Amino acid sequence: MKKGIHPEYKISKVHCACGNTFETHTVVGDLKVEICSECHPFFTGKQKLVDSAGRVEKFRRKYNR
Repeated sequence: MKKGIHPEYKISKVHCACGNTFETHTVVGDLKVEICSECHPFFTGKQKLVDSAGRVEKFRRKYNR
């Protein structure tokens, strides 16, 4: 690697709106985010699942299949 052309890669703190704080490595510095893995519905298991069976039945009734 060439000297002097790469940004400084340092440890920074990430602060989430839910109150969670963790450390990571970035070139930006400290970060403030709105959503993290502790409060995101996909990771917490609180994600709403769409009932696709009702949609399929409605399609079949509509087109008589």
